Amino acid sequence: MTEKLFSSPTTTSNKIVHFAKAAVTTVIALNVWVNPSIAADPFPRSQPRNIGDNTEAAFKAVFEQGNYQAAQKYLKQAISTEPNEPLAYAMQASLAYTKEDLTTLESYSAKTLDTAKKLIPSDPLRGNLYAAVGHFLEGAAILTRVGTVKGATKALSRLREVYNHLDKAEAISPKDPELNLIKGYMDLMLAVNLPFANPQQAIQRLEKNAGPQYLVDRGIALAYRDLKNYPQALAYANRALKITSDNPELYYLKAQILREQAKKQKNPLLRQQALAHFDKALAKKSQLPPNLVKQIERERRRTAQNVK
Repeated sequence: MTEKLFSSPTTTSNKIVHFAKAAVTTVIALNVWVNPSIAADPFPRSQPRNIGDNTEAAFKAVFEQGNYQAAQKYLKQAISTEPNEPLAYAMQASLAYTKEDLTTLESYSAKTLDTAKKLIPSDPLRGNLYAAVGHFLEGAAILTRVGTVKGATKALSRLREVYNHLDKAEAISPKDPELNLIKGYMDLMLAVNLPFANPQQAIQRLEKNAGPQYLVDRGIALAYRDLKNYPQALAYANRALKITSDNPELYYLKAQILREQAKKQKNPLLRQQALAHFDKALAKKSQLPPNLVKQIERERRRTAQNVK
């Protein structure tokens, strides 16, 4: 959920683990488009769901403001006041991942799955959707604990369950924006790592049916960054920044794109712009996870050395 998701691509196993956060990322959004007099649902659909005030405040803190400290406080309240909302547990699992707290990650991954299964009878769309997220989080926890070689078989069995539940959710409402956001991020993750996959199909899924828009733009910016199409990546990052301009993680993403574009074009001006955006991200480092701050600082130093 932090922008290790936004880090430069590393190994395939790391990308699989990072997608656990991507899966969570896609189900957390700013409540901008929803009338406050109705259910607090950040996704633009005809039948809004009420995810709960504290859960809503937590994802708003993370993805509007990039404020993980505030989000953690809201989530502690959500666990006691909104115990039937799987998104709260998925967010807790994601925050545990940013802290490299594997025990807590495993605990809240299991809680996400358990709560989602209980939700299926009353809301089969979201129940199956979050069951998929829960299985994916558990698969990522397995890979983190035992490694890719030892954990591959168990992780693949989890992945089959992920797609099983996603298929069930899609059969209920194929145009649901929440569903298409999660599945779109998953498709993009696979597309940028598998030579036979078509990333444009994943991008089209996001653009056509997913929501909210700023997370759509953010995901597509990530995809184009990994595909090394830096002009397109920059365009979508700027679109996301127009809506969530206070989020330091988006400045980090834009800094990465500018840095890579500078390398490709041998353009020192772009490299200076990248440094400025790293600095914008670090200006709010007090609200970001420590591991992410270290990562941003490390990438900034390397970029500055290239300038010299």
